[in-house]
Amino acid sequence: MRKFIVRFMRKKPRLEKNIVQKNISAEVNNMLGPKVDHPSDFSTARVPEIPQIVYPEARRDVMMEEMVHDYRIRDVYRWLEDPDSPETQRFINAQNAISKPFLEKTQDWGAIHGKLTKLWDYPKYGCPARHGKFYYFFKNTGLQNQSVLMQQETLDGPEVEFLDPNILAADGTTALAQKTFSENGAYMAYGLSEQGSDWIKIRIRKAADRTDFPEILEKVKFSNISWTKDNKGFFYGRYPNQQGKTDGSETKQNEFQKLYYHRVGQSQEDDTLVAEFPENPSWRILSDVSDCGKYLILSVSPTTRDNMVYYANLEPGKDITDKLDVKPIVDKLEADYEYITNEGSKMYMHTNKGAPNYRVVVIDFASPAEDNWTTVIPEHNKDVLEWAMCVHQNKLVVCYNRDVKHILQSYELHTGKITGQFGLDIGTVNGVSGKRKYSEIFYSFSSFLTPGIIYRYDFAKPAEKPKILRETLLNLEGFNRDDYSVEQVFYESKDETRIPMFIIRRKRAEDTVDPRPCLMYGYGGFNYSLMPSLSNTGIMFMDTFDGVLAYPNIRGGGEYGTEWHNGGRLLNKQNVFDDFQAAAEYLTKHKYTTKERLAIQGASNGGLLVGACINQRPDLFGAAIAQVGVMDMLRFNKFTIGHAWQTDYGNPGERQAFANLYKYSPLHNIQIPLNPNQEYPSTLIITGDHDDRVSPLHSLKFAAALQEAARHSEYQLNPILLRVYTKAGHGAGKPTKMRIKEATDIITFLRKTLELDRINL
Repeated sequence: MRKFIVRFMRKKPRLEKNIVQKNISAEVNNMLGPKVDHPSDFSTARVPEIPQIVYPEARRDVMMEEMVHDYRIRDVYRWLEDPDSPETQRFINAQNAISKPFLEKTQDWGAIHGKLTKLWDYPKYGCPARHGKFYYFFKNTGLQNQSVLMQQETLDGPEVEFLDPNILAADGTTALAQKTFSENGAYMAYGLSEQGSDWIKIRIRKAADRTDFPEILEKVKFSNISWTKDNKGFFYGRYPNQQGKTDGSETKQNEFQKLYYHRVGQSQEDDTLVAEFPENPSWRILSDVSDCGKYLILSVSPTTRDNMVYYANLEPGKDITDKLDVKPIVDKLEADYEYITNEGSKMYMHTNKGAPNYRVVVIDFASPAEDNWTTVIPEHNKDVLEWAMCVHQNKLVVCYNRDVKHILQSYELHTGKITGQFGLDIGTVNGVSGKRKYSEIFYSFSSFLTPGIIYRYDFAKPAEKPKILRETLLNLEGFNRDDYSVEQVFYESKDETRIPMFIIRRKRAEDTVDPRPCLMYGYGGFNYSLMPSLSNTGIMFMDTFDGVLAYPNIRGGGEYGTEWHNGGRLLNKQNVFDDFQAAAEYLTKHKYTTKERLAIQGASNGGLLVGACINQRPDLFGAAIAQVGVMDMLRFNKFTIGHAWQTDYGNPGERQAFANLYKYSPLHNIQIPLNPNQEYPSTLIITGDHDDRVSPLHSLKFAAALQEAARHSEYQLNPILLRVYTKAGHGAGKPTKMRIKEATDIITFLRKTLELDRINL
């Protein structure tokens, strides 16, 4: 399902159709305070004792002032936008010199790290996918930094290592970012990411002997790989050479992507340019070769929301030596379109055009006017049709989102008649594989308390039910998922909109009123649905602190289709923050937790959520974790792929959008607290030095400004810390060792800053 590649701020389920300054060293020891022995089991009430922190002073460039749309903007930390300047590096080093000892030089850090390591150490598997005469699946024995791609001739046959990324970098920071097999399964084109960057290098591996062709394709980013049916080559997108480095630590905008055709075994220099849109430098191109092999379908978009559709005719067996004649089918950015399959010139598309909850339509490229479109699977009035794939020649497997729970069904391709339903518990289909030419499919299910169950179903044997192929279990002594409850509640936001929220906790007597520590996670953007899934950090929080997990499905996401997304984007973005704050009020009002015990967490767009909410309502939260967040809303569009986010945030170059962004931009709305009720919660800001999705400059500037405000407040006693990880990006491909360390830092931070009365280490 290739459009997920361009959902740069989103994290979709993995769907594989063919199988998203001051020297402070003297103060560090004083900041640590006395060591406190951790109890081996539940202890009596504990109030956190946080030593006074002396923050490094960041230079304030008072001359950096400009007028933008009649607003006087003082950007005193703009110098932090240069990742290569010695001054920026000194700032980062000074911040880590505070945050690392605060987190790591305690007895608890080691105990928490050991427990998390044991929790992580269980076998993990991905969905098998059939390609040619082999099956492939990902496997991680437990603590391997990267999962290994395995190969089997039969599902019960010997497993052979096909590609092990762990041998590519000693520290595990080279990851297999994507892969696509040729039609006959003879070759696999795959992309490697280094140190967390979105840049990838494409190589080609032979299925038979597991060796690579010599060529390496570079300057590739935000691209899929689409093979021609003759197995001789594939289409991919790449960017032109640019001045300076391209390793993920740069901030230069990504522009002028072009579509190329590569022939197996030849140099990248010999690749053929087949499509480009030079008059629109922000446009990106994803391609699909149709199932029949006669059409190249282009999904073109400058944003993360809508896309246009173009196509070109292909002549199977004929070499591609020049630009293709690309013709428009949909040339307006007003809806999503995703290719599913085709019969001749009739293309089956998944779209929200005229259907906020999505539908499946047929567009005849020979007569593409919208009046000629036909609907195969109509829009549901409540359930959101998330994706569809064609298998067993004439079957559509369709996934619906029903009140934040996945429903999996099958339909007849030509009539749209439902033919079956796959029984699922409350949870998420987080992986699926299948092909039109094969009758079998595989799908993976997960939930808040279930790591993963992989099922196999064969459409050629309709009388048989799906069979469990593999099931993974957590490795945590004493953990039993039956001891926990998963509850979905609905609460009212500020404007009385009903918002769903999942609450997970250890079971208690119904009449027990016992507020517990609570970790609330949110996202709220880019049409991404926050679905039930297992979080090792969340399991650790519940087991160690007898804690509660809360996941509000706030507006801006895709839980209820396009209208839910629209309700939390552009001029409606404040609804996202209101929804999240209302969730906090619900949890305290109904005694799930207390303000002092409530921590909030979010990453990427969710980091923006955390930053905005601690500015607007610091009185609601005891602690906050903001990971790789978008914090400077007035300049986000100037760096790497930030311009693609304007469909959710708005264009700062337009006055109305700028005024709206200025109201909630975390960097520009920091308060200097005047009394204890306005004290910021204990805050941990996290970023990576190779994050070229959301540049670390956002976190650096926000932390500098927040610490400056804290420095001038006699009431701000809660710590404000910045942790910058090296050889780390936005999150995808992060090695297991680094994931465990980051989770340990987060749990240790909550251990030291929340009011906890039960600790099980």
